[in-house]
Amino acid sequence: MLRSIKNIIGYVIKAKDGDIGKVGDFYFDDEYWVIRYMIINLGDWLHDHGVLIAPAAFTGKPDWEKREFPVGLTRQMVTKSPDIDTHKPVSRQKEAELNKYFQWPLYWQSGFGATPVILPAMNTSDTGSKAAKKAVGDSHLRSYLEVAQYNIKALDGEIGHVDDIIIDDEHWGIRYMVIDTHKWLPGGKVLVALDWIKDISWENMDVNVGLTMEAVKNSPGYDSTTGVNREYENRLYDYYGRPKYW
Repeated sequence: MLRSIKNIIGYVIKAKDGDIGKVGDFYFDDEYWVIRYMIINLGDWLHDHGVLIAPAAFTGKPDWEKREFPVGLTRQMVTKSPDIDTHKPVSRQKEAELNKYFQWPLYWQSGFGATPVILPAMNTSDTGSKAAKKAVGDSHLRSYLEVAQYNIKALDGEIGHVDDIIIDDEHWGIRYMVIDTHKWLPGGKVLVALDWIKDISWENMDVNVGLTMEAVKNSPGYDSTTGVNREYENRLYDYYGRPKYW
């Protein structure tokens, strides 16, 4: 099922022996466009200790009504986990250390995520980004909260900013970006599929879509209270005349 990442922020993380903290952010892979880690805010329980949890730790579906997320970890395991500064880029070395501690498979070696859930036809490389990645160990991790500040540019002008990301909760692959157009267009919020994006400039914090402002303005509006269902997706793809992924 398709879910809003924004709505999952704040879910309580349920360990085997009690609550750990709350979902604070997500790291996704900008090469394969899949969620790699959940960032846990531990609050008053354990100050100044950031914890990343991979999908390998998930023990089932979240309780969407109670806003709870079960994981197969104990509080002690989290207490002694490698300390990672989530305010800085996470290197591949740090990822390896984390995965070794929790005994999670290395996704870049095990084949997990070797085939992208969605392969957008976009170029996301730039000189500064490549240099930065090389310096921190060639990590492709991006923070959802960081990307949620990016501007969206159409073929003929700026149309809004990233408001949310829609993921498939079965495989944790990213399916859409939600654009907030209130400042530029009266249409409110709209969805853009990843393969409709031309490129992303990580340095300039810009997402360039291969659509005109007029096309986006008149596209089917997105209602966050009802979410994304197949009926809405049919209307969206029919409007743009694009082939449906299903």
